[in-house]
Amino acid sequence: MRDLLEGGQRLALLVRGSKRESASHRVEAILQFWERQSGKTLPRPVLLEGDIRRPCLGLSGDDQRWVARHCKSIMHSAASLTFHADGTGEPWHTNFDGTQHMLELCQATGLRRLHYVSTAYVCGLRQGKILETEVDCGQTFRNDYEESKLRAELLVREASFLDKLTVYRPAVISGDSQTGYTNTYHGIYLYLRLMALLVPRQHVGPDGVRITRLRLPLQGDERRNIIPVDWVSKVMTRLYFNQAAHGRTFNLAPDHSLTARQMIDAGYKFFNSTGVEYVGCGPIDPTTYNDLEAASLPGLAMYNNYESTDPTFDCTNLKRFAGDLPCPAIDEAMLHSYIRYGQEDRWGKRRIDKPVVHWQAADYFREFPVADDVSYSMAKSRLAIDLVGPGGGQWTLGLMPDGSLVCTAGVHSDADSLLHMSVTEFKKLAAHPTGSQQRHALEQLFPLSCVSAFDSRAEGHRERVF
Repeated sequence: MRDLLEGGQRLALLVRGSKRESASHRVEAILQFWERQSGKTLPRPVLLEGDIRRPCLGLSGDDQRWVARHCKSIMHSAASLTFHADGTGEPWHTNFDGTQHMLELCQATGLRRLHYVSTAYVCGLRQGKILETEVDCGQTFRNDYEESKLRAELLVREASFLDKLTVYRPAVISGDSQTGYTNTYHGIYLYLRLMALLVPRQHVGPDGVRITRLRLPLQGDERRNIIPVDWVSKVMTRLYFNQAAHGRTFNLAPDHSLTARQMIDAGYKFFNSTGVEYVGCGPIDPTTYNDLEAASLPGLAMYNNYESTDPTFDCTNLKRFAGDLPCPAIDEAMLHSYIRYGQEDRWGKRRIDKPVVHWQAADYFREFPVADDVSYSMAKSRLAIDLVGPGGGQWTLGLMPDGSLVCTAGVHSDADSLLHMSVTEFKKLAAHPTGSQQRHALEQLFPLSCVSAFDSRAEGHRERVF
């Protein structure tokens, strides 16, 4: 979301509210996090509240009609990372059923260009070189997650109504290569978290080194295809903006794999410890566990099926269209940044800063009648308003022949002009009471918009991605 918005892409987001937070609250918290990191304000996308586990993503009839009118492409990246089927139906309910519901919406609303985020591990237990052109080769799988993602990818490939299908298959995604940031603690972070929790408790020898007597069912040279999340986002954004890249499949994998030994050695150095022993593949008899092994090995059991070396992923298409964006190698310094970030974040338990919004522009625009197809087509002039920063958003106003105004969500490509400013600036400009005075204030913005600066980043990206 951050990289697409910074690239000038207009977005409509499907967002599910939680028990503690509304959909808008969740998105505002994410946007304010990135604004604090960069020191720049970001546009606010259009929010559509729904749930991919429901037919047509749980969108209302009005929201479906809005998507049909204003969106031309869709990017589907929502997924459950549950490895094994549980009582809730996951990961199948989200990964397979959710993809079916997404395709239902595409067909119902005329969305014909799909950017689908799969996983490199649809290859299952295959070995050797995995080509970008390969899909179902009769492979077996380690878990339900891998199989559900393959079945979902086959669903989108069978959707004959799509004009263009672009598939992204990332390998194991880790944290930000520059800051260590992550918002999920799966994969490599499970190992790092166990190190951070258990190693500092171990005995320190006379030389000041902690002794971590731990047998691992590994050789140590097993290769893992791990990629930083910021690189994944940067590459996908590049490919999205390049029309020539659409309609292809991209394996997102590193040039240099990480070995188990490299990860353990990085932990050695960070915690000033030693004592891990690689005892080869195969289970270790639990009756022989020492205290450290009893505390750590059961927690790693979910990854037992990933003990063998990863296959090699062909990246021919990726190199062709994004070869100038090499994947940063996961080295010792980066692993140390992951550990530090995890510790500072309390491994996902740190209290998240609540978003601060002093004025909600949405409340202001809610006073205007909602434009339907008929009233919008009758407007004699249309003004798109893009308000950036906390409490902002995007709307298009239609000036009717009788002088009244109608409003619809989003910056629309057929608007006569665009008003682009911060929420604070707009509040000062349109600071009038509700009712007729408010409408009068907004009517005055139509001539003002003619001299307002256009956001040059948005030029060429008038279409909205859902």
